[in-house]
Amino acid sequence: MRDIVYNNSIMDDQIKQQLQSAAFDRLIQHLRERTDVQNLDLMNLAGFCRNCLSKWYREEAQKKGIEISDPDSRKHVYGMPYDEWKRKFQK
Repeated sequence: MRDIVYNNSIMDDQIKQQLQSAAFDRLIQHLRERTDVQNLDLMNLAGFCRNCLSKWYREEAQKKGIEISDPDSRKHVYGMPYDEWKRKFQK
């Protein structure tokens, strides 16, 4: 375990992981609120979309021996079942 120093403050790996997790949660919340932004828009501008995030989430869980279904990982990212999100917001 290696501590990282930022502006004379020591950040250990656990704190770093907590900050990264909180930033990921904020990204997901932001995308849930921005239903006007379509996945295609995200893909064209950023090279990833909500489905990519759900896939990455599922893959990271698998690395830890945790099986999460594709629908469940999408529900985690979208905040609702994917089919429901598509009916409500996909243009």
